[in-house]
Amino acid sequence: MDYVDLYQCHRFDPTVPLEETIMALEDLVKQGKVLYTGVSEWSAAQIEKAQGIIQHRGYHKMVSNQPVYNLLQRYIEKEVLPVSESHGMGQIVFSPLAQGVLTGKYKPNAEIPKDSRAANKEIGRFVDRYMDNETLEAVQKIDSIADQLDLSLVQLSLAWILRQPGVSSAIIGASKPSQIEENVQASGIKLSQDVLDEIDKVLEEIAHIRKR
Repeated sequence: MDYVDLYQCHRFDPTVPLEETIMALEDLVKQGKVLYTGVSEWSAAQIEKAQGIIQHRGYHKMVSNQPVYNLLQRYIEKEVLPVSESHGMGQIVFSPLAQGVLTGKYKPNAEIPKDSRAANKEIGRFVDRYMDNETLEAVQKIDSIADQLDLSLVQLSLAWILRQPGVSSAIIGASKPSQIEENVQASGIKLSQDVLDEIDKVLEEIAHIRKR
């Protein structure tokens, strides 16, 4: 490859002065090796400081942030989204289906499917945060909302994310063509305010858990 379309700093590096990181990104853009730059999982304060340095020096602005974002993990809504939007940065979110929990495969008070991510000792720890019964019961309620709309839980979960003006894209993981076909259908779904309110009502029931 002659150049990279988008180069993102994966997580903030506290061992390197931020000015050095910003200068390195600017050099890559000026050399034509990178078209656009961004970050991943940076806090609102870190993004604000970085963009301040960029503006002061007249550098090319960072255009993206890649955070985790889904129905069950919404920390970016409070500060990251507003700060990013103020600087024209789009969110390319990962784990939009909460490590598979928002597919409905995990049921409350039920055994974990042996072929699932949660059953894998190496990567299962990333799913553990969602595996309490209260959260799984809430997921079942959201699944019922999806049924009423003639949607799958996956499609509803992705449509909920993509409705956000600050979200540019969602990174999906699929192991079968059928999963990709199901996922992409979410891009054209419009959710009414009544549906969004109903979802929020369900999520409020587990808000105390999700803040842990």
